[in-house]
Amino acid sequence: MQRRNVNAANAPQPFGYAQVCEISGAQRLAFVSGQIPQTVDGTVPETFEAQCRLIWANIESQLKAVDMTLADVVKVTVFLSDRKYALENRAIRQSVLGTLAPAMTVIIAGIFDSKWLLEIEATAAA
Repeated sequence: MQRRNVNAANAPQPFGYAQVCEISGAQRLAFVSGQIPQTVDGTVPETFEAQCRLIWANIESQLKAVDMTLADVVKVTVFLSDRKYALENRAIRQSVLGTLAPAMTVIIAGIFDSKWLLEIEATAAA
């Protein structure tokens, strides 16, 4: 599989993600449903950072179940309960993904459970 991140010169430049993540030669796609900040036993951490890191761990677990890793992620959609979490979300995402820069959408939205401060879905290709 070949991956090429593109940011058109005549469009706004992104911060830690790609405007276009072009994939060629992929044989498999995985669509990870919105992951929530909950452990297997139903515990929901209180802080945004703990919730965000737990969700990324849950995404990693889902990908592992289909023999993929975070390195295969090509698109991420983040649903934040409040705009005030935007910069912290970006910092944690960059901490988790390192130099990987998938295509990205962040939406401020009402979240299903009021204890959840965010939800994240992902698409992976391998």
